[in-house]
Amino acid sequence: MAPYSILQKHRYEYAPKIPVALRRDASSITVDFGDPTESVSDQEQLKQIFEKTYGKPIVTCSTGNREGGTKSINVGVILSGGQAPGGHNVIAGIFDGLTSGSKDSKLFGFLGGPSGILNDKSIELTQEYIDQFRNTGGFDIIGSGRTKLESEDQFDRAIDVCRSKDLSAVVVIGGDDSNTNAALMAEYFEKKDTGIQVIGVPKTIDGDLKNEHIEVSFGFDTATKTYAELIGNIARDAKSAKKYWHFIKLMGRSATHIALECALQTQPNVTIVSEEIRETQKTLYEIVEDIVQIIVKRSENGENFGIVLVPEGLIEFIPEMGILIAELNDLLADNAAHYGTLNTFEAQSEWINKKLSKDSSYAFSSLPNDIQRQLLMDRDPHGNVQVSRIETEKLLIELVESRLKELKNGGHYSGTFSSQHHFFGYEGRCAFPSNFDADYCYSLGRTVFVLIANGLTGYMASVKNLAQPAEQWVAGGIPITMMMNLEQRHGKMKPVIQKALVKLSGKPFKKFSSLREEWAIKTAYTYPGAIQYYGPAEVCDKPTRTLILEHSGTS
Repeated sequence: MAPYSILQKHRYEYAPKIPVALRRDASSITVDFGDPTESVSDQEQLKQIFEKTYGKPIVTCSTGNREGGTKSINVGVILSGGQAPGGHNVIAGIFDGLTSGSKDSKLFGFLGGPSGILNDKSIELTQEYIDQFRNTGGFDIIGSGRTKLESEDQFDRAIDVCRSKDLSAVVVIGGDDSNTNAALMAEYFEKKDTGIQVIGVPKTIDGDLKNEHIEVSFGFDTATKTYAELIGNIARDAKSAKKYWHFIKLMGRSATHIALECALQTQPNVTIVSEEIRETQKTLYEIVEDIVQIIVKRSENGENFGIVLVPEGLIEFIPEMGILIAELNDLLADNAAHYGTLNTFEAQSEWINKKLSKDSSYAFSSLPNDIQRQLLMDRDPHGNVQVSRIETEKLLIELVESRLKELKNGGHYSGTFSSQHHFFGYEGRCAFPSNFDADYCYSLGRTVFVLIANGLTGYMASVKNLAQPAEQWVAGGIPITMMMNLEQRHGKMKPVIQKALVKLSGKPFKKFSSLREEWAIKTAYTYPGAIQYYGPAEVCDKPTRTLILEHSGTS
């Protein structure tokens, strides 16, 4: 028996709160169908790609007897992509839904992510086994992976494996790319008339998988609360020591939802929002100058310390850097064989500079060598630069320090500047899920079972009205194709779920922008503290500031 912490033992006993519609007996939960749907764009092209699954209606769980409520079925589940707090509870919710319908139903977990279904590696998830993981963080119940399921050969292999286990459905728990693959799998299975359903679950701490019906992806709540606690701790230290500027990079490659939420919780001096940088077309020099001016003003008040939040994906949103990275991605993809023969950084850099456009060559050459090296590292599975490995926070520190020296030499700055750098990412991906994520994820799992029991495929589980108490949540599902558009990947236009970026016209950003000038100069830090699991609901069950602002309009 593995050793357990006291909190772990108590969390096993936590009973997640769920919507009223999901509290009924399995045979008395059905779905109501809404109107047909369309994709966010590229409707005609996507209608051709998804001939069988495009345009399906949104569904909502409701009361009503249905046939097959106690039918025995087998289901397979895949954890895909990076970890997010609450994944274990999704699986627990699926299992409890299945076994409430029939004690003879079975849930199989494919090991190591999507590769598990291709390699036919799985375990049966029993009550005793699942009970060891309820309300805990991580994906270690079956492991995760980043293998892409997108080719016909892969889908054919998946069909064979599913049939060998007599699976009625496959559940893909993942982010936008994983759920895009789930939609492609659902379409292929339908075209082959397999009778095997595919259901997706919205997972990513980045918060960029959302829309009107997916109000937040699971894990975002816990991760941002974890990061906000750490930022608050550092802010308290900065205020106490009064000698460091802390530059903190936060996860969020394509969107700044994490940094924005953490800013709303902690009130730092500077928070860079990538989407605003793209909108205003600010250059790297202008970003640095903005930070420098705040540092100078705070030094005039005798406060030579502060907090700067930097989104992970910032560098791609800076106009000249975004163009440079796009050119590098294409160059390295189109010339992979030749590039692989260049064994030194000097040779790589020389070759790159000859191939880049004039402006991009200048931008590349102006960067410190360490950043240049990071830009030339191996690409991710989608052919993109791995921005999490680019130390943007260190780049900003170096440029800010250089600019402050210029000002000091010119007699325009008399303060002191000492810095510390941090990157908060993995610290939040496997944390004990907050009560919100524990409840939300378990509700998503129970919703998955309802969608499967009602014969649906190509859907993503949805639980809405999340700013309200759990009993008022609304469970249902949306067609995955509804979230899709066409984007260029590896030089070809491919269907993908459109990422949800921070809306500059949205309430969370507006709230932040109305206060950031005050936070910049004053020391107005707030300290969220650790996630609380027991106590008043206003402390333990409160959702993120982002969710509250988006859906209730209050602070």
